[in-house]
Amino acid sequence: MSRSPLALAALLATAGAAHFARPRVFDGIVPGSLPGSARAWTYASGAVELALAAGLAAPRTRRTAAMAATAFFVGVFPANVKMARDWRHRPAPLKAAAYGRLPLQIPLVLWARDVARKS
Repeated sequence: MSRSPLALAALLATAGAAHFARPRVFDGIVPGSLPGSARAWTYASGAVELALAAGLAAPRTRRTAAMAATAFFVGVFPANVKMARDWRHRPAPLKAAAYGRLPLQIPLVLWARDVARKS
């Protein structure tokens, strides 16, 4: 995976925009233990991803945004666990996608941390 801060910004911007374009997809993985509506959490996390992307794109704010992205990637891990648990009885390709998201968080955390260290 590239360690480029701009590539990480693009990934976050794409994910953030997807939260607004297709919110129902994300509503279903919001842990029920969180207060408020799933849609509010979907929009909030999308807005955070867009803000992180903007921060990573600007050299002056890159280090702070990368540290925040590191924390964000750790913080959304429970949603990925919920998705894997909820999708365990779905067809194999969907189940594989849900389980595949779990280890994907590790390189994302390390990527953001690496950007923070080099900025």
